[in-house]
Amino acid sequence: MAAAAPLSLLVLLLLGPGVWGQTDPPRDSLREELVITPLPSGDVAATFQFRTRWDSELQREEVSHYRLFPKALGQLISKYSLRELHLSLTQGFWRTRYWGTPFLQAPSGAELWAWFQDTVTDVDKSWKELSNVLSGIFCASLNFIDSTNTVTPSASFKPLGLANGTDHSFLRYAVLPREVVCTENLTPWKKLLPCSSKAGLSVLLKADRLFHTSYHSQAVHIRPVCRDARCASISWELRQTLSVVFDAFVTGQGKQDWSLFRMFSRTLTEPCPLASESQVYVDVTNYSQDNETLEVYPPPLTTYQDVVLGTRKTYAVYDLLDMAVINNSRSLNLQLKWKRPPGNGYIHYQPAQDRMQPHLLEMLIQLPASSVTKVSIQFERALLKWTEYTPDPNHGFYVSPSVLSALVPSEVAAQPVDWEESPLFNTLFPASGSSSHFVRLYTEPLLVSLPTPDFSMPYNVICLTCTVVAVCYGSFYNLLTRTFQIEEPSKGGLARRLANLIRRARGVPPL
Repeated sequence: MAAAAPLSLLVLLLLGPGVWGQTDPPRDSLREELVITPLPSGDVAATFQFRTRWDSELQREEVSHYRLFPKALGQLISKYSLRELHLSLTQGFWRTRYWGTPFLQAPSGAELWAWFQDTVTDVDKSWKELSNVLSGIFCASLNFIDSTNTVTPSASFKPLGLANGTDHSFLRYAVLPREVVCTENLTPWKKLLPCSSKAGLSVLLKADRLFHTSYHSQAVHIRPVCRDARCASISWELRQTLSVVFDAFVTGQGKQDWSLFRMFSRTLTEPCPLASESQVYVDVTNYSQDNETLEVYPPPLTTYQDVVLGTRKTYAVYDLLDMAVINNSRSLNLQLKWKRPPGNGYIHYQPAQDRMQPHLLEMLIQLPASSVTKVSIQFERALLKWTEYTPDPNHGFYVSPSVLSALVPSEVAAQPVDWEESPLFNTLFPASGSSSHFVRLYTEPLLVSLPTPDFSMPYNVICLTCTVVAVCYGSFYNLLTRTFQIEEPSKGGLARRLANLIRRARGVPPL
């Protein structure tokens, strides 16, 4: 009997894989998504979302193996008893007036807020340690978060996931508005992705393109969600979001066309092999007021319509897991082209060249009655050459007035007149019709204040430099050009003889 026990154990080990060979389905999943939105201003916004969902209760289970969910963040949840964590790093400001409402807005700089479990006894200590650890993970200055810039909101920042209670004493919120976002923050953020930046949508995350934008925001959101419809158990959801806004390059032909390669310098070649969904959405909603239409190439196989942020939207959908989307050309380079109906006006823009020609902007528009139209141009103040400043530079520089040429409806129908018989003041402009008359208006010149250097400093430097050069140059010039000669003293002379007479009278030897 003693020898039978090891034999039974050996058989059990050999047959074990055959008996329990049915492997459990993976408890985690990945979805990746890119939304391209042409903005009303002509710019283009790109929003990436990578959602990793893990069917595990990290704070109750002993977890030692991580597949898709980042181990560094999973250990944070367990160690600091986190209920939710939200971190955003943003460069720039989302201009809602020109770009519309974003999916998820974030303030400039670094923003961190977290909910702790009610089992945490010292929330401030856990909050301080959490910010220090996140500072190391994302290479950010989150270690400067302390009691001087931390608050506990009581009405806002409710939990975004499952929450048994809303005791705000377990909430902490802090913002570092001076935090500068750079490549050092993007690299660790990409390393948290299951496919890193090797495959799928993450191949478009090229640092030199993402940071050459008007707006850049990357975020990490961790929250508990229901595992199924009954919500009998929870799962942990990690959402990594990245939003950028690419500048529109005005060419004078309406809104600029775009493509994936032009925006990211890369195209999509394959989905992430670990992703269960990999899709690209392009907003093709016709919200333009000038009857412009947006064409997307290649044509989408499917479309998606829904109410997003209170507005009905239409999206062209490209599923990277569909073999027909990529296999035709082995790469997906989406192109967005604006089509304008003929005879609907145009904008003519001639860009300036430094010290050669000014800007020229002409617009043909039709103004409704009792309306107000504002035309604004963004510009940057730059330093000029010191020889280009006027004698009174602090007064500023004048910009030429704008010109408004319009056909104004006439109150009384005009009768055709003979130019030769009519007064001169009535025949300056040609008649355009009996129902309207031509008017040309000018605005006031615009006075712009540019950065002005301190012109007294160059004067002082010139004076000091000239003095030093004159003294040094004169001395060196004399030393280099002067000729030195050694002269032997003469033996005779009246003075010598007179001196010897005196010495002889005194009994001293002569010279």
